[in-house]
Amino acid sequence: MPEQPHQIPLDQAVLEKFRRISTATLATRLFAIGLRQQYLVGLRPLNTSLDGFVGEAHTMRFIPAREDIDTLDSLHGPENLQWIGVESLQPGQVLVIDSRSDISAASAGDMLVTRALHKGAAAVVTDGAFRDGHVLEGIPLPTYSRAITATTRLSSFHVADLQVPIGCAGVAVYPGDVLVGDRDGVIVIPRHVAPQIIDDCVDQEELEAYLHLRVHNGEPLIGGVYPPNDATKAQFRAWKAEQGAIA
Repeated sequence: MPEQPHQIPLDQAVLEKFRRISTATLATRLFAIGLRQQYLVGLRPLNTSLDGFVGEAHTMRFIPAREDIDTLDSLHGPENLQWIGVESLQPGQVLVIDSRSDISAASAGDMLVTRALHKGAAAVVTDGAFRDGHVLEGIPLPTYSRAITATTRLSSFHVADLQVPIGCAGVAVYPGDVLVGDRDGVIVIPRHVAPQIIDDCVDQEELEAYLHLRVHNGEPLIGGVYPPNDATKAQFRAWKAEQGAIA
């Protein structure tokens, strides 16, 4: 198996904090430490009634299908890696599928996603397409894809590997990386980075909420409101203290 970053233990309290953070804030904090593009561009949530998810990556890699191997009969074999991948999911994991950004066939459908739901998965994510979109829209498990198609996976894809580094929408995803999804999309946080940035992310979310109030009340951006200068940051700290006193 290819070399992977060290799998440091992750405190569940850290993962819970990520539920409060938007993908936009995460993109900014990751940019600040030199990670410029961790967002899975082009993926959208199917069930828009769900707020999002946080979970650890469980990866699946597709290669092009071959007609003598990827037949309907192949679905029944015990070596069907797609079924093995779903059955090996642990609670809180995100099934991340490298579909080579190809939407010509489905990466999965409602049966696979429903099984992932009952395995306790946090989400199912592909840079390709899903089938049974109308069903997935109502399943209480976050699913993200580029498109919907009825075409079976066997037409275009062969499942080659599980739990190896993959590329999803042009972003490297290693098993165990932290994925955060919201109503906008999905972002990937390298596992070892997650504990380093979470407190800054929480602080930025609180600051942005305060700045939004000021802009919504009619203040111009120019002059130090956004991005905030030192005076605005001091005013934020005073406002936060006042809110805490009121509470």
